[in-house]
Amino acid sequence: MKGIKKSLTEEYLYLDFSHQIEGCIFPLHTSVTLFLLSYCDCKIFKVCLVPTGESIDISLKNVVPQDVEVQIISRQDLPPIVQNCCLPAIVEKPDSFCRAGLAVVLRHIIQRSYEADPSKKEILELLGFKKTCLKACAEVSQWTRLCELTIPLAIENFLRESSDQHPAIPAEILQLEKKLSEPVRVHNDDKLRRQKLKQQKAAGVGPSLAKEKAMGKVHRQETSQELDSTSENLELKVAFSKLTVQEEPAATHREPPHIRKAKASDLPPLEHVFAEGLYFTLADIVLLPCIHHFLVIICKKLSEKLIEFPLLAAWYQRIQEVPRVKTAASQCGIQFLRLPELLTTSNEQDSNLSEVPGVEEQNDASFIGGPRPTMTKLMEKGIEVMFSPHPCPTWTLDWNSLPAAVSPKEGKMSSDRALRKQQQLNNLVYIVTNQAKPGDRIVDFCSGGGHVGIVLAHMLPSCQVTLIENKELSLIRAKKRSDELGLSNIWFIQANMEYFTGMFNIGVALHACGVATDMVIEHCIKTRASFVTCPCCYGFIQNTSKFHFPKSEQFKKTLSYKEHMILCRFADQTAVQLPPQRRLV
Repeated sequence: MKGIKKSLTEEYLYLDFSHQIEGCIFPLHTSVTLFLLSYCDCKIFKVCLVPTGESIDISLKNVVPQDVEVQIISRQDLPPIVQNCCLPAIVEKPDSFCRAGLAVVLRHIIQRSYEADPSKKEILELLGFKKTCLKACAEVSQWTRLCELTIPLAIENFLRESSDQHPAIPAEILQLEKKLSEPVRVHNDDKLRRQKLKQQKAAGVGPSLAKEKAMGKVHRQETSQELDSTSENLELKVAFSKLTVQEEPAATHREPPHIRKAKASDLPPLEHVFAEGLYFTLADIVLLPCIHHFLVIICKKLSEKLIEFPLLAAWYQRIQEVPRVKTAASQCGIQFLRLPELLTTSNEQDSNLSEVPGVEEQNDASFIGGPRPTMTKLMEKGIEVMFSPHPCPTWTLDWNSLPAAVSPKEGKMSSDRALRKQQQLNNLVYIVTNQAKPGDRIVDFCSGGGHVGIVLAHMLPSCQVTLIENKELSLIRAKKRSDELGLSNIWFIQANMEYFTGMFNIGVALHACGVATDMVIEHCIKTRASFVTCPCCYGFIQNTSKFHFPKSEQFKKTLSYKEHMILCRFADQTAVQLPPQRRLV
């Protein structure tokens, strides 16, 4: 929250509207956003629904909080910057700064709600420890991807297919059930696990039974009576004490020696109370409308399947106990179900969880570590490192003649780093300015503080430059520098790359970390745009949901995944202090 000033500008929230069924607005991203507005009691934004079809005859009774005023706006009447993005999106007047994508929009709603009323600390707590809940990009974070993209889409598909006799249970729901069965890790979990061990010993519950229960290896009914008052008691106390703004339960005296000296491996695991662990967060807000509508269909048509989701059902019941959740839900047309008490055996649960697609293991029996064997393999195939001089060492910008705000020195960095950044900009800007034509649209992907985009917007006033960055503070700094220069040909979009859908002529990326450079190149190729990129952080390169490495046909024939990763890690080391020969390696 540091450095974010209260905004006095009007902010418009644009939401898709395709249709509604039984008190639920589709797409689910819209239902989730309205639920958060209701939970936060947020009246800051002017809310606009954008029909995806031609009809604008929309009935909003019982699905939109009564005190939220909603306008209906056609897609062609959206501000131009929003027409280049996926919804939901929030725009600050005068329409040059846009936030797009579910996670970015929800996080902004939370921040603005707290700024409007700092006494509502529980709203800020939705962002979790260190305020990072759903902050990581969906492209690199499996958890963000699950909450933001795959579960809402999977539930929408499930609801569409529910007219069939037996719609298939989405794999993403099984994945979430599995996630809820995993031990919880929190910043103070060692202390909490020792308290839990003490509770269990006092109740006469052996550690083996507690561990088996956590792993789902005993009948749920057998353990509920023995452990509910002990193992779950601590987690629930910690979770709900935070929600009621009380202190977490703490030991009033030093723990006895057998608790203090217990090995970490002997401590009982903490169990999920909410989606991310012990605390109610934005992830729960996102999942609630989705899981509610999933359970409505399950209870109506597939009630025998409910037994397969005991942890999800328990989460659904527990979330209703959170203050203001029931009120906020009812204002958005969500009427909570009364689920039967579930009893299940471990065999039933294990058979379901085994169907969940896991991360592919990268095993290679012939792998030999280190870069030298790998580079030898490449050389044997005729692939060798070639060094060449700079093609045009005279490329440079006259930084002294440019306004001060154009220089990267204005972007909050050391003088040494600013000088290196200038040298990098000399190269990229020279190529782009020679490639660009009047009227071109240029996109600076992963723009950071706008070092590339601001120079381009200043030097190419007849081109429209768009900065795309998912870190809010970096983009706010870039906007401030742009305002100082009086630039009118520049847009700022806080979003993940996937949410930018506009057409453009040239894509630029300076130091897009790891896989992000591959994403930029792919985005440009799909748009049939030219691209100028300078990658970095090769050590972060790894297989993702979209990319598998190595990518080139020659490397695929020669290197395994592990060998390619080794090269990536070593490429990240500058090794300036090493002798010349070792430095070349």
